[in-house]
Amino acid sequence: MKASNLNIKPLANELGVLLRHWRDRRGKSQFDLSLDTGVSQRHISFIESGRSVPSRQTLLDIAQALDIPLRDRNPLLLAAGYAPIYSEGAWNGPEMQSVTSALGRILRQHDPFPSLVMDRYWNVLMTNESAPRFFNCFTDMAARRSPRNMLHLMFDPEGMRPFIANWENVAKSLFERVYRESVGRVIDERTKELLAALLAYPDVKTEWKTPIALRAMPVIPISFVKDDKAMNYFSMVTTVGTPQTIAAQELRIECMFPADEATEARHIAMMSNVPAHR
Repeated sequence: MKASNLNIKPLANELGVLLRHWRDRRGKSQFDLSLDTGVSQRHISFIESGRSVPSRQTLLDIAQALDIPLRDRNPLLLAAGYAPIYSEGAWNGPEMQSVTSALGRILRQHDPFPSLVMDRYWNVLMTNESAPRFFNCFTDMAARRSPRNMLHLMFDPEGMRPFIANWENVAKSLFERVYRESVGRVIDERTKELLAALLAYPDVKTEWKTPIALRAMPVIPISFVKDDKAMNYFSMVTTVGTPQTIAAQELRIECMFPADEATEARHIAMMSNVPAHR
């Protein structure tokens, strides 16, 4: 999308209100932001007070320094009188073809272990062949509505929950992940609705919704119980590097790996007896 000045007079100090909101959210003073961007503190003050409108590039530099999600940069641009530049197309739209093609290769190469792509609300968008086959070893995935949501799958007593070892600790860590992996560390209304839905499941404690500390874990361990034996896995979550669209920034790729040789051997044996299902 071509970005150009729309010659629209910005709403009275709307830009300043938005910038102060994001600066406060990130816990940065005007002086801190000045150091991060090379924009003078005086100029930042003028922008926030409505006395000055920054150039588009200056505004984008400020947004980058504040780690503002692409979805929320468009309102900043509009408030300053510029056209939005970040596409809000579908995750599988034409402009995402190169990204989804690359994701498909990543997923396929991870077989025979589960891997999947989720949106910011943990809805499953893509999987390799092994992911549905793996979960079908524990629960009937065909009975779950599409798009299937991984958090609901893990919290639902009729889903994977009965097969997760030490489920309470896993549930707490999943709440932490929601906060830690939220785009731009922003819990929006739909995410709040998702958290509320998880809290409605039996034996889920309200205090889990507010993690005491967000631990940055390089890998995420989880164990499943099959035929009274634990199968230990860890998962790694990655994102699309330097995304240029909102959809790309909001994708999450999760790959599961066996945590030990015994689990790897049992996993391969188990998968060999399960037909492919979607």
